[in-house]
Amino acid sequence: MKIEEEIKQPVFKSPYQKAYINLVYTAGRVQQEQSAQFKQYGVTLPQYNILRILRGQYPKPATVSLLIERMLDKTSNASRIVDKLVAKELVTRHQCPNDRRTVDVLITEKGLALLKEMDELEGGKGTGITRLSEEEALELSRLLDKVRS
Repeated sequence: MKIEEEIKQPVFKSPYQKAYINLVYTAGRVQQEQSAQFKQYGVTLPQYNILRILRGQYPKPATVSLLIERMLDKTSNASRIVDKLVAKELVTRHQCPNDRRTVDVLITEKGLALLKEMDELEGGKGTGITRLSEEEALELSRLLDKVRS
């Protein structure tokens, strides 16, 4: 469905306004779809993001500052998310022996097992993004990179 129909706005001030609104609306929609999928696994999108970062670091731990640097949503409170993952026993948190001001975060076997279960959702499966061909997905990525540069 076209953005005009989705938000019931037939006219835009410019193609840039239309593209911007379309981008923001679509990003929100994809996030909603992913959040609904993640609910069955008991994790949120930011928690999943941190678990994936930690799996990529495994078996080395990561600091909270590294997690913040690599997170998709820079506005997320990484420390609070780590606390919730510790409570779910998906990660451990220990004071770094070399620097007492730093905390090391490590994914647990339970966290690795959960991600393995969730691997079927990799790449936005089950969201509208999979309606694109591989060529279209590459072009979309190229355009989004251009917007950010």
